[in-house]
Amino acid sequence: MGLLLKKTLENETVVGIWQMDEDPDFFRQKLDLQLVEEQELAKLKGRRRLEWLASRYLVHDMLISLGYEDRVPVLKDEFGKPHIWGTPFHLSFSHSHEMVAVILAKNPAGIDIQHIVPKIEVLAKRFMGLAELGSLKPETRLEHIHVYWGAKEALYKAHGRRELDFRSNIFIEPFDYQLVGSTSGSIEKDGEVWGFEVFYEKFGNYILVWC
Repeated sequence: MGLLLKKTLENETVVGIWQMDEDPDFFRQKLDLQLVEEQELAKLKGRRRLEWLASRYLVHDMLISLGYEDRVPVLKDEFGKPHIWGTPFHLSFSHSHEMVAVILAKNPAGIDIQHIVPKIEVLAKRFMGLAELGSLKPETRLEHIHVYWGAKEALYKAHGRRELDFRSNIFIEPFDYQLVGSTSGSIEKDGEVWGFEVFYEKFGNYILVWC
């Protein structure tokens, strides 16, 4: 299926989704990887290898739309956070079933895509606070929980330093669920607070969230 979504937002922020119907060789032949990337890829097998390649190819495709003709490598820092070295863009990506989602932004950013599944219900109290749980309504409860989860995942990725608890360090401002909407979120740790804008939309049987 290939590229399903690519939209440019304010300040050259770009969000993209790729549906992975290809095999790994399709992406491998199109990517000029650096040695450190080759070494990282060699450790991956099966689905994880396909996700790795598809996410890098989508990053490359999005950078082309921003004027970068040559491929820029995606490398990880000591915390495992991916970076596009030599560009002004922050990077985050996410995988779920056959979908890969990527965000490029000039401010710290995160993205998450999740296939909607009922089993998330049993996990809600583990990552949501009382105010967040109190905003749920029966008719949209499942999708709403997925937005909270995706928002916290996105903030976690934007922070990029691990050691965050979803319930005690990451907070999402309670909101009324819609098919497309926004809210705000914050990370609170060690006396510091980081604030983010959060955006979400239902995309078929998926929930896409970015911050």
